[in-house]
Amino acid sequence: MPKSSKPSVPDPRQNQILAALPKTEFERLLPDLELVAMPLGWTLSESGDHVKFLHFPISGIVSLIYALEDGSSSEIALVGNEGLVGISIYMGGESMPSATEVQSAGQAYRLSRKIMKREFELGGKLQHLALLYTQALICQTSQTAVCNQHHAVEQQFCRWLLMSFDRLHSDKMTITQEQISHLLGVRRESVTQTAGKLQKEGLIAKARGSITVLDRAKLEERACECYAAVKEECERLLPQPK
Repeated sequence: MPKSSKPSVPDPRQNQILAALPKTEFERLLPDLELVAMPLGWTLSESGDHVKFLHFPISGIVSLIYALEDGSSSEIALVGNEGLVGISIYMGGESMPSATEVQSAGQAYRLSRKIMKREFELGGKLQHLALLYTQALICQTSQTAVCNQHHAVEQQFCRWLLMSFDRLHSDKMTITQEQISHLLGVRRESVTQTAGKLQKEGLIAKARGSITVLDRAKLEERACECYAAVKEECERLLPQPK
């Protein structure tokens, strides 16, 4: 019988930050990068946790979620393969007030707190990219706060869809309307009405547990300026895929 071939291990450089590292720096990190699965709904860290690992997603989406005492919550930012999760490790705060939860299943390479602190002491390219990414993340959280306060649910919904699909690199997403209402911090009925309207107008197709984009250009027209503002700032600050 022919020998079965081993499944290939994903390249860590599918993450844009790791891909932008110089060869010597990347090779120094490589032995300490550990591939981990990110199943849907997995909580990487709860609010206030002492974060032990930095995660570099290569697929999927991680949401940063802020919860209130009354049990309500909303997403304040989302991270895909353009970034990293666990900025408290190198920003000195040790923990974050937000939780991190997998919104779309995928994989990530994780790096221990000890190794990341070593890299910061060396002051190399990873330090520079991590700080630029933190600035981009601050932009996203700030713009999300403004968006949630001043823009209609339809505009928020379109912004969120576009940002999610940008990170999935796909036109189809597995998610329920209840999950979307949880992430946006709005009533489920509002999400159902908005999704139904966009489907009727041919912008999206929704099925049980999934959404597909049919007309991205029109979706961008319906989103508020927050989508473009965050996208432009990320492109200005972060290395883009070649």
